[in-house]
Amino acid sequence: MNDAFFSPSFGNRPSKLVGRDAILETMIQGLESRPGSRERATIVLGQRGSGKTVLLWELADRARDKGFVVASPTVVSEDMPDRIIEKIQDDGERYMKGKRGQLVGGTVGALGFSVGLQFSSEIQETKSFGYKLLKLSERLEEQNRGILILVDEVQANSPELKQVISAYLELVGEQRNAALVFAGLPAAVSHILNDRVLTFLNRAHKVTLEPLAIGDVDAFFSHAFKQSGVNIDAALRKTAAESTGGSPYLLQLVGHYIVEYADASGRVDEGVLQEALASAREQFEQDICETTLAALSDKDVAFLQAMSYDDESNIGDIAQRMGVGQDYAQKYRKRLIDGGIITAPRRGYVAFAVPYLAGYLRKR
Repeated sequence: MNDAFFSPSFGNRPSKLVGRDAILETMIQGLESRPGSRERATIVLGQRGSGKTVLLWELADRARDKGFVVASPTVVSEDMPDRIIEKIQDDGERYMKGKRGQLVGGTVGALGFSVGLQFSSEIQETKSFGYKLLKLSERLEEQNRGILILVDEVQANSPELKQVISAYLELVGEQRNAALVFAGLPAAVSHILNDRVLTFLNRAHKVTLEPLAIGDVDAFFSHAFKQSGVNIDAALRKTAAESTGGSPYLLQLVGHYIVEYADASGRVDEGVLQEALASAREQFEQDICETTLAALSDKDVAFLQAMSYDDESNIGDIAQRMGVGQDYAQKYRKRLIDGGIITAPRRGYVAFAVPYLAGYLRKR
């Protein structure tokens, strides 16, 4: 079967963003608020496979429709500030030219620009990232355009990230039409929020990507399978939706393997479904579970292993299985909750937030 709907690999954009419309609407409303408002700085938190990057790309498209020039999602790296400047210049050039390519607004050389949004060689070589960003913002506001900066995969203790945030604060102080959204793992963002230099971020709007509603997953499966020519019983389709645990990445994996394993006529029976679910689970464990555990300490993993025998685990039972006191176990409980890997569904108990992680730990 031809899979035209599912994109189960990192970096790919799926055909449709499922179950995040309310979040996107709130973020767009933030862009429409006055410059400098709290809603213009947003932190998106989510575990691996929760759809952070896809959400940023969708926001970029919708923000452009609202008149923003967008620095599309840029991963934290040494050259991140330069890439942000380049992306704003590339995305904004279309607003600086008339039908015949003539410069609109200002004169050549004004504010240090050689043409359009390109800086003169002197400005390019001698001025800071913050200076260039401010001048781009001023130039684009002449065309009634704002700037949206999107940063993905934020890392703790990144000097480049501090540079970008500090430059954004200068824009806020200048009442420029700018907004900043960045996304990352809960643990990385937690470290950033505890940085005394970046206390401003504690006032930013925070969005946590919760699991998708199973009904939304099932509705998307219904549409996608029908369009793909896949014939699957509603009960089996519901089983497939429930197997995702609301994970956007599992949605893509399960959907992909169901389409791939359907017979020549598009039929999916119980055997085909179970084969597809097994393949999806194996891929998810490799891509998400292994990567999640690799970033943790041995004691973090030991805590998770002690949890893995229950649907919900009592902290006293976990401490006993680890052979430690409850106060000691509580330290790792807090770390893993802050990291978004486990949740506290009720007082004294914890549960896994990452699908299939408990089973993967038991197999190990």
